[in-house]
Amino acid sequence: MQKIQLSDKFNYKKIMKFTMPSVIMMVVMSIYSVVDGLFVSNLIGDMALSAVNVVMPLVMIIGAFGLMLGSGGSALVSKTLGEGEDKRANKYFSMIIAAVVLLGIFLSGICLIFLRQILSRMGGTDLIIEDCMSYGYIMVGGSILFMLQCMFQSFFPVAERPSLGLIFSISAGIANMALDYIFIKYAKLGIFGAGLATVIGFAIGGATPLIYFLFSKKSRIRICATKFYPKKFLSACFNGASEFMSNVSASLVGILYNVQLVKLAGEKGIAAYSAMMYIDFVFLAVFFGFTMGIAPVISYNYGSNNFKEMKSVFKKSTALIVIGSVIACAMAEALSYPLTYAFVGYDKELLEMSLHGFRIFSVCYLFCGINIWCSAFFTALCNGALSALVSFMRSMVFRGGAVMLLPLMFDLDGIWSAVIVAESFTAVISILLFVLNRKRYRYE
Repeated sequence: MQKIQLSDKFNYKKIMKFTMPSVIMMVVMSIYSVVDGLFVSNLIGDMALSAVNVVMPLVMIIGAFGLMLGSGGSALVSKTLGEGEDKRANKYFSMIIAAVVLLGIFLSGICLIFLRQILSRMGGTDLIIEDCMSYGYIMVGGSILFMLQCMFQSFFPVAERPSLGLIFSISAGIANMALDYIFIKYAKLGIFGAGLATVIGFAIGGATPLIYFLFSKKSRIRICATKFYPKKFLSACFNGASEFMSNVSASLVGILYNVQLVKLAGEKGIAAYSAMMYIDFVFLAVFFGFTMGIAPVISYNYGSNNFKEMKSVFKKSTALIVIGSVIACAMAEALSYPLTYAFVGYDKELLEMSLHGFRIFSVCYLFCGINIWCSAFFTALCNGALSALVSFMRSMVFRGGAVMLLPLMFDLDGIWSAVIVAESFTAVISILLFVLNRKRYRYE
């Protein structure tokens, strides 16, 4: 079977074939996070699930640095490949990896020193703080591996090896699921065991690709001797700022959710939100995987000035995003009961709260796909400013504002519906940006 290359002409079939490994990779990653939550909730309890939800925003903030350098760096490397500068692209790629490792060591070290103070301010009440610490120590300690995993997700399509990224993700997922069961059910390690299983999964998804890119002779890009390129590094950071901002904002807003939920529904409210977020990971993973897979194609054609092909890929991808949004919303509504039951079916009150909340929440899938696509598209065009604008308005301004204001009028339903308001308002901005920039980037 002939390998699909970035320079190929992409029809709908080829777009789906090239992006499908990235979609499945992201879904698999989200599923093994979901399994983590399932084991914690069903084998340990709802308070442990609440503790996981308190810790995860901190882990996601650290991982966001890897995602930032991965998304911004992959656009830089793809564009450089499109310009015919393969050796220079490898040097940029190697610089990004070194930066992620050094940054990971620094961030995890600082957070471990002040972990209790951080988690207490993030919603770790006296009832769950010790569980938060047990889970937090192992998760934050292994966050450098998570940063590498986040970074490499963006580079496998650039290397024209998206299927290999899928293999690593499936391997990491299987290891995490199996070890979750062993560590919690048999080794009786509790919430620490859940964290340890996840970190081992991070090691497979983050450290193994490092070995591959170091020794592979088949990859389009590989690790080589490099140096620090200040302008290119800052360009990658700026260009990936939207992905960083999106994850950090989502984590900060997650903390706001926890604070609001404690006021309105106590620890059970946090548990209900945790279950909903695990389900949300899977649906959003489809959109993130698709945009991650197609972004290098946009960057490559932009770098090679092949605007005709870039226009074609943009239109086809937008159509697929719209169709996928309708399907995602319909599936979320149809599967709301079995999905929430899987997490909190052991507690009738918690199940009713989670089910009611998710049925409101899931309307957001009609709008979030176009927003994720808009942000990823402008990142691929190396326009970090527009990409960051979409992410900031979506995650921080609209969602953060809605979760603070809507509960004043609609109580708990205001929290569940905040994301609908945020995504729909952002969709208007995304469509306007697509229209206003069509001549500038020649995808009209």
